[in-house]
Amino acid sequence: MDSATSELPSGRRELAPGADNGLKVVVVGGFGVGKTTLVRSVSEIRPLNTEETMTQAGKGVDDLADLDGVRTKTSTTVAFDFGRITLDEHNVLYLFGAPGQERFWFLWDRLFSGTLGAVVLVDSRRIEDSWYAIDRLEHHGTPFIVAHNDFGGPSHTLEQLREALDLDPEVPLVRCDARARESSKDVLIALLEHLKTLYATQGATQARQPYVPQETAP
Repeated sequence: MDSATSELPSGRRELAPGADNGLKVVVVGGFGVGKTTLVRSVSEIRPLNTEETMTQAGKGVDDLADLDGVRTKTSTTVAFDFGRITLDEHNVLYLFGAPGQERFWFLWDRLFSGTLGAVVLVDSRRIEDSWYAIDRLEHHGTPFIVAHNDFGGPSHTLEQLREALDLDPEVPLVRCDARARESSKDVLIALLEHLKTLYATQGATQARQPYVPQETAP
């Protein structure tokens, strides 16, 4: 059997030996929202992660007492998570999960460099934790979608979440379960479809622009 299509014990396919195009996607959001979980669930390789144990020394900085859903969290990403997905024999998707704690936000601008698009994960119990991610992506002009990672918290409609996040109507908003591979794949498909629509629209707009010849020096 061809090694590029054989099945691994986990049900994940082995990767083709090479590809022409590497496409970069960043997963961002607040602390403990599920970024590492999403990268792990969907990656075709054993994901690289930089999780470290949260110790007593960080208690004054990483105070979880007032954060719904993360009080029992014992580790945190201190650099980034990395995974990879083969789209076809010519294209692969590289996933970078950004650290969620405020003291690591200085890494985000570097992670956004060269990014095709981004996924903002949202926990409806801590919606305000996602505002900074959305702000930075808009600042960089990076296309993104928003995915509500359902932790079984307060029941909100997507319309209510959109209003709370003050999202533009053009930004897709979907639900997901970051623990489930198929659900995480659906999130990435939604992002790629959004990017395809954006680029098609931009191409059509540019095609409609009248040609204005530049003046040449005598």
